Amino acid sequence: MTEKATIIVHSGDFDKIYSALIIGNGALAMGMDVSLYFTFFGLERLKKGALNKGKLSRMHFLGLGKWMIKRKMKKVNVRSLEGLLSDFVELGGKILACDMTMEIMGIKKEDLRDEVITDYCSVGTYVKEAKESDLTLFI
Repeated sequence: MTEKATIIVHSGDFDKIYSALIIGNGALAMGMDVSLYFTFFGLERLKKGALNKGKLSRMHFLGLGKWMIKRKMKKVNVRSLEGLLSDFVELGGKILACDMTMEIMGIKKEDLRDEVITDYCSVGTYVKEAKESDLTLFI
């Protein structure tokens, strides 16, 4: 039986979205099945054109901190968020969008990047995924 990882992506912060995608891709590369359950401000990053819009969780400094981190990441060839998301989907990772969050926050399906979303679902789907997982994380 294949090992499984489920990650709740609750935060929309730039560095936390990076963390979720890096861990998700790493787990996929190790042969695990991986689901990312996007909810609340994490789901905001799946809006069309919004993946890179989050601020840093710390050291934001009115945008200067994010600029410095992005510059450093480019210098050491860290893959972009778009590249990581594309890799995640290509490697068979599942992107789950919380439909309750969509209702609460007024997000419509047409606002989201439907090409990367595997399923629009409720917390019950997350719980089922998590129950079957060897690794669960909350980011």
